[in-house]
Amino acid sequence: MIFASVRLPALAGAVLLASAAPSLGAQDTTPPRGVHIGLSYDAGVKPGVAVGVVRGPWGDSVRAILQRDLDAGDRIEVIGLPGTSAEKAIAQVGAGVNYVVWKAAGAAAAVQMTLVSTGVHVAVYDVAKAGLLQARDFPLPAPAGGAEWRLAVHGAADEIERWITGTKGIAATRLLFVRGGRVRIIDSDGWGERALTQSGISLSPAWHPSGRLIVYNTNHDRGWRIVLSDPAGGAVRTLGATPQGLNMTPTFSPDGNTLVYAHGDEDGTDLYAVAMTGLTPGTSARAITVGRGSDNVSPSFSPDGNRLAFTSGRLGHPEIYVADADGANAEMLTPFAYGDEVYRSNPEWSPDGRQVVYQAQISGVFQLMTITLRDRSVRQLTSEGRNEDASWAPDGRHLVFVSTRTGVMELFVLDIESGRARQLTHGAGSRLPSWSPPLIATP
Repeated sequence: MIFASVRLPALAGAVLLASAAPSLGAQDTTPPRGVHIGLSYDAGVKPGVAVGVVRGPWGDSVRAILQRDLDAGDRIEVIGLPGTSAEKAIAQVGAGVNYVVWKAAGAAAAVQMTLVSTGVHVAVYDVAKAGLLQARDFPLPAPAGGAEWRLAVHGAADEIERWITGTKGIAATRLLFVRGGRVRIIDSDGWGERALTQSGISLSPAWHPSGRLIVYNTNHDRGWRIVLSDPAGGAVRTLGATPQGLNMTPTFSPDGNTLVYAHGDEDGTDLYAVAMTGLTPGTSARAITVGRGSDNVSPSFSPDGNRLAFTSGRLGHPEIYVADADGANAEMLTPFAYGDEVYRSNPEWSPDGRQVVYQAQISGVFQLMTITLRDRSVRQLTSEGRNEDASWAPDGRHLVFVSTRTGVMELFVLDIESGRARQLTHGAGSRLPSWSPPLIATP
């Protein structure tokens, strides 16, 4: 039996202010009560951040993208968003440094940006200390408004979030997903959706840790095969190790050197591993599970690459298992009690290695759950509509998932700390998302 709901096919402003601003000096290393990163603010409270007006062509777009990114990160309260009482006050500051206005608006920090010939100059000010916190130039590639230009703006937003909170943002990422049998890609803010595959049925996309390669499974006349391609439109390669039968739910090891996927037929599937150094016909793949006719699918590596979580039906129903990366020492992770609705599948290990997210049937409807590796405690994350196919953001705080809460299957992003959810796609039938690693490296 092939599980119907796992990730596989059913068989069938401030350059001109810099000289006037205080120079960057040594930071106070004595931590006050609460949180001290670049700013001081009370523990559990999001610091308010005002984003000043950006003068020049595309300035409004830069400001809007930055405000949305900081807001979507859920670690910062953006002061002066459109429609708020502080909007006009913050806009009146313009390109000036006005700590009085910023403080009155509730801002702990203020961001000023100036477009320059090579990109954008960013300065972040500590309002309480009335001084410059951090400043840097960010290059913005031509053409303005294009996909890579927007990605660079997202990268600036991520660094600003790190300066203020100590945690890098996740805006400079993209997500893969499937709609209508096509693998598609979209920015973290929902912009720029486009198809990466044009024919056949493709499912279960996943990212290489470098962000420069993707993998998915697609149908052909001899079953389903594993395909690797460049998301920017480069060459497409087909895995030659197991050319026939079912090949599905591929994933990369954290070091990018190994590909693990499910292979088999209608009578059962097992997990196989193949080295990325030999993806040509004749390359051998080694089995790492022994399912004895059961289905073993949807592998996910622990961040250190030493263990795998996966779905297995070896007890007659799907449960989440963990094993060493070579398949040894397999054990059931999800708790099972007779009388339970026994369907738990699609695990993904969190970036910090502490928990696994998966989907479970509750009253006949899939909901998202997490289970900790330390004490096996379970937490339910969703309850509205049908929710499944979760994938972690690089920060380990956000998840992208599929939900029917609007009446059709769409992608949503969930902040697991606050419970805030935002809709990402607006096209019915979106499913099987995969969140990329950061696509802009921190210098």
